[in-house]
Amino acid sequence: MQPSVPSPAPSSEPSPAPSAESPVETAVVSSPVAASAPAAPRFDERLTAPRSWWVIAGLIGLSGGLIMFPLGTVPMLGGLIVAAVLAGAAVSSYGSARVRVVAGSLVAGDARIPVSALGAAEVLDAEEARAWRTHKADPRAFMLMRSYVQRAVRVEITDPADPTPYAYLSSREPEALVAALDSVRAEAA
Repeated sequence: MQPSVPSPAPSSEPSPAPSAESPVETAVVSSPVAASAPAAPRFDERLTAPRSWWVIAGLIGLSGGLIMFPLGTVPMLGGLIVAAVLAGAAVSSYGSARVRVVAGSLVAGDARIPVSALGAAEVLDAEEARAWRTHKADPRAFMLMRSYVQRAVRVEITDPADPTPYAYLSSREPEALVAALDSVRAEAA
């Protein structure tokens, strides 16, 4: 344990500036997190699976336990846990898709498209979204669709080097997504 050093009494005289011989040094501390922090996303949506899918995953776990019930208590618990974990992992991975507008790009799932390569964005209501998922769909289009999300956004891709005509993105907030794309496009211009 080190002895405590009494602090000097406050004085009304200004303190002298530290000299080169003075042991007092001022250091500028910069945080590496602040220097490399990415820009905040303009739009961020996770297309989570509905609650009913989690109930179904729990029922699958229960059925795994019931299948193993004739073999004893330990196999029953093992079947319950294994089936519930596998079903939960499947629901979680399917519901982990994200749609973001960040750093001048549209990030949808694994795709990252610069806003400069995007054309007009169109909000699709439930009926139009269904049409673009079925009979109006182009097989070359990039589609991040979830069956449990009724509305969507269709964004044209204007990059001549990319054969993808448009991106179809399921969204619970399509107006906010289009507004974020428009604001980033306006700032870039």
